[in-house]
Amino acid sequence: MNSPFEDEKSERLFGLIQMLQRTALVNMGGIPDHEGQIHFNLGEAKAAIDAIDAIGEKTNGNLSELEANLLRGTLSELRMIFVKAPEQQAAIEAEMKRQEELQKTFTDPATAPSEIVHTDATSEEE
Repeated sequence: MNSPFEDEKSERLFGLIQMLQRTALVNMGGIPDHEGQIHFNLGEAKAAIDAIDAIGEKTNGNLSELEANLLRGTLSELRMIFVKAPEQQAAIEAEMKRQEELQKTFTDPATAPSEIVHTDATSEEE
């Protein structure tokens, strides 16, 4: 087994941290869920980040230098993503709305938004 951790308990601890990290990332739109969907639940993301922070506080002084660095790095990365999540959510929602409007062009052309590319009513040669 090629693991950077000292023992099986450390592997299990960081397996738990990784599950919480994934929960946070899924709920911040950072990665798709198990069905391939992107969604946002910042309350759930914050709860996962806070749980990792609590693990860090409760294990302070009991982790190897590598483990402490991994934990700090994970928290730092998640917090930076969390701060940017509302902006990311707005961008994704705007793109989804744009795609829905575009889809109307094919599913309901009569009511879909359109552009006038050329009209025979006006001639530029006159």
